[in-house]
Amino acid sequence: MLTKIYIEQVVQSQAERLKKKSLGLHRTITGFENLSSHAFIITGIRRCGKSTLLQQINNLTKAPCIYLNFEDPRLAGFDLSDFNRLHQLALASQSNTYFFDEIQLIPNWESFVRFRLDEGYNVFITGSNATLLSKELGTKLTGRHISKELFPFSYSEYLLFTNDKPNEVTSEQYLTSGGFPEYLKTYLPDILMQSFNDIIVRDIAVRYQIKNTPLLQQLAVWLASNCGKPFTGNSLRKLFQIASSSTIMEYLTYFTDAYLFFYIPRFSYSLKVQIVNPKKIYCVDNGFISINSASFNPDKGRLLENMVFLQLRYTTNEIYYYSEKGECDFVVFQNKKLMGLYQVCWQLDEENLNRELSGLTEAMDFFGLQKGFIITHCQTDTFFVDNKTIEALPFYNWALAI
Repeated sequence: MLTKIYIEQVVQSQAERLKKKSLGLHRTITGFENLSSHAFIITGIRRCGKSTLLQQINNLTKAPCIYLNFEDPRLAGFDLSDFNRLHQLALASQSNTYFFDEIQLIPNWESFVRFRLDEGYNVFITGSNATLLSKELGTKLTGRHISKELFPFSYSEYLLFTNDKPNEVTSEQYLTSGGFPEYLKTYLPDILMQSFNDIIVRDIAVRYQIKNTPLLQQLAVWLASNCGKPFTGNSLRKLFQIASSSTIMEYLTYFTDAYLFFYIPRFSYSLKVQIVNPKKIYCVDNGFISINSASFNPDKGRLLENMVFLQLRYTTNEIYYYSEKGECDFVVFQNKKLMGLYQVCWQLDEENLNRELSGLTEAMDFFGLQKGFIITHCQTDTFFVDNKTIEALPFYNWALAI
């Protein structure tokens, strides 16, 4: 519990800091323009630009507001009762809008938000943990919120940020640098190392009271080093000599909740089959892979595959891989409607062309599609196989068109 004067001092201090902070690259996000008794919630990984986006929204709305970032160490004692003291400040300043950054750090925050929504206040929220937010949204805020995900810069945003053109050079630079704004300002590896470690320690180990932090870090490094590869929970349990299968599955879930790693299932119309089959790993940012991977020789093909996955993930989370006789890297649905099949290959040549085409055409036969895509580093080509059309496209063209 904190005093009203103390809370007011922190609010004023944070407001002054925001005035000095750059608005950064404008992020395209919609849905907040005509809010009607709904909270607008932005989730995403730590340091991807959520706070800056809040500031951009505040600048667009131009409404008197109360802004509070709960990661401020001065707010360590803030609890539910302090929201009432905060509201007194809103009444005194005639503010009708709240901006809450990293609100999941405050237990039972949703009760206050729901009450203020009922009173006609606008509420904008960010959070770095998908599960914690979803649990809270499922209680007091069911049907009263609009949720959006924010990621590190996409390739198109990267080009705007760096003032570059789409071509094979910039796509290869993005391939290794990723899209974290702070890293792109300096290209200091320590920034990505520290962010990676902060997510593991602060967002996972501390929050879930995991004592064996070194094991959690080793697992995260292994996942970053094996993006695009299939795995099972049991294989990881044996590799890291963890006694309980439930423990390894909990760790994997924590990584997903923190937006650090994603796991896509092998496609099957049976959910039970999806659960038991190996899943593939992908990371939220290629820079994390480049800097934190245990591999000394980065596999550009795997990095390109991760980059393609992210581009698809920006628009849907219904992504699978196909594997029978051959394999197709990505089977993409949106609202349960099949949107496309994608193969990823750094460079098509005589050695891999038949393999890449056969895996894709097998998936096209299975799903009844006449057109598929192979995303490459810089090749453009068209192949016709059994009345099917397969387009090979360079990432830098495809990513701007999808």
